[in-house]
Amino acid sequence: MPECSVITKSWSELSLAELYALLKLRTDVFFLEQRIAEEELDNRDQECTTQHYWLQDLSGVAAYLRVLEDAAPTYGDAHRIVGRVVVRADRRGEGLAQLLFARVLEEFGGEALMLHAQEYIAPLYAKFGFHAYGEVYVEAGIRHISMYRAGAE
Repeated sequence: MPECSVITKSWSELSLAELYALLKLRTDVFFLEQRIAEEELDNRDQECTTQHYWLQDLSGVAAYLRVLEDAAPTYGDAHRIVGRVVVRADRRGEGLAQLLFARVLEEFGGEALMLHAQEYIAPLYAKFGFHAYGEVYVEAGIRHISMYRAGAE
């Protein structure tokens, strides 16, 4: 895997070109490839506490995720939610999502985290200490499972 530096920015730090590139990757994968016909732009991207993480290559954004913060815990004591994890088709299998998760854990590993995983990718998240809870459910026509990671003590 080529060396990559994770970029992280809040909404107010994003340039228009960066925002366009992030949204393009998300819509290319979620709408065109996975055919998800549900709202992608949920207004959470622009919250001042949301952090955007991505990896860039010569072709553009190769991988992305965001971390949201909720005032009330979403599950257990998890105030932060990892979501919109996406890797461009030509870069899958290179460990890019793992690089993003490693960076998130550098920043927020001391806190409880949760996410909603597409079921087939849950083993990746388990490598980072996430454990499934609840029943498998279908969201946007895709099987999902909720996952939780306790904060470091």
